[in-house]
Amino acid sequence: MSKIQTEVICGTGRGKTSLAIGKCLQASTMGKSVIIIQFLKGKDKGDTEFLENLDRQDIKIFRFEKQEACYNDLNEEEQKEEQTNILNGLNFARKVIVTRECDLLVLDEALGLLEMGIASEEMMREMLDQTEGSMHVILTGVNIPDWLTRYADSITTVTTKDNVGI
Repeated sequence: MSKIQTEVICGTGRGKTSLAIGKCLQASTMGKSVIIIQFLKGKDKGDTEFLENLDRQDIKIFRFEKQEACYNDLNEEEQKEEQTNILNGLNFARKVIVTRECDLLVLDEALGLLEMGIASEEMMREMLDQTEGSMHVILTGVNIPDWLTRYADSITTVTTKDNVGI
């Protein structure tokens, strides 16, 4: 069996989640199953709302956080509660990888979990080490740690010029 393809979409520009969603739609049109797990975004559906409206059976979206607000906007007590929910989401991701539950797994804002210390390097390495087979994994976020570059088969950096937006 070939090693899983691990892709990282990072950078300070806007559109990382949108780029990952585009890859999800592409995989879906090729008959592949997709799971998206979003972190640090609260209940805001943002980029994924239209996917849910499409009612596609082959694209499933999960958010484990309970608060309406984004993680950074929560007080310390609320953040501690959300950390438990986030770790449940990572455990679910690990299960998806181990059971090969889908063809494409997107861990949206997983890099932010590393940056904030919610997920440890060891935890992510352990999860990525279980990735043998034909599943494709995409991790998004702003900063990619050096150690993760060794796992990535592809790294896309998204930047935005000043005064440019959609």
